[in-house]
Amino acid sequence: MIRSLTALFLLALCLIRPAWAQSDIGTPATGEILPGWVQQDGTHMAAIRIKLQPGWKTYWRSPGDAGIPPQFNWQGSSNLGDVRIIWPAPLVIPQNGMQTIGYKDVLVLPLAVAPRNQGQPVDLRLQLNIGVCEDICVPFDLSLQGTLTGNDTRPTPAIVAALAARPYSGSEAGVSAATCRLRPNDDGLEITAQITMPPAGGREVVIIEPGQTGIWTSETDARRAGQQLIAVGDMVPTRGTGIAIDRSKITLTVLGRDKAVEIKGCTPG
Repeated sequence: MIRSLTALFLLALCLIRPAWAQSDIGTPATGEILPGWVQQDGTHMAAIRIKLQPGWKTYWRSPGDAGIPPQFNWQGSSNLGDVRIIWPAPLVIPQNGMQTIGYKDVLVLPLAVAPRNQGQPVDLRLQLNIGVCEDICVPFDLSLQGTLTGNDTRPTPAIVAALAARPYSGSEAGVSAATCRLRPNDDGLEITAQITMPPAGGREVVIIEPGQTGIWTSETDARRAGQQLIAVGDMVPTRGTGIAIDRSKITLTVLGRDKAVEIKGCTPG
């Protein structure tokens, strides 16, 4: 579809980093690591806290047609075994006639951090590249560091609130079925996702993430027919012409007025 090719072109423009951009825009965002607390299994519940200047926004993991996805580089950390990012439900933000997905004001992004050696402190060193947008959208770098000592078991209110804001799982939201039908088109594949679930409230936006590298997915057209939420979009290979989809790796996220729902995997439709 023309919409797919246009959006890919705009995305490529967004990912070009102007050498002057960071110095010209000043400091639209500041960040810090919240050390959080240690859980009974030895995992640390920490968070990244990003404060945006008034009028600025940043992007979710799947930012939409005109957004810049965040990139996390933990190189230089010590005693870091694994880190899992837990995303709060994002906002749908119109931008220049397109749909972007992201956050405004303050973003607290919880981290489940597993130390390599249990009982020892974890020193986190993060090079974080995010997209920020006011009148223009540019990449922005943050260098963050923090030490997780494991001395505190009391939950941090800001992190608890961010965890509570994450999307419901499919089972929590009453999803009884999720299918994905694939059909070849000029650009790659057309995907039709059909989700059987109660309404999420208001206008429902469906985001489809392929869960595989080398595949770009367009904004979807979503409509509801009773208990069925149907979303249609394009999947386009970013390199070469071949495309193969593993439906078990697809994530469907529904954003509504009342709640957000994240569905892992779908079956053939």
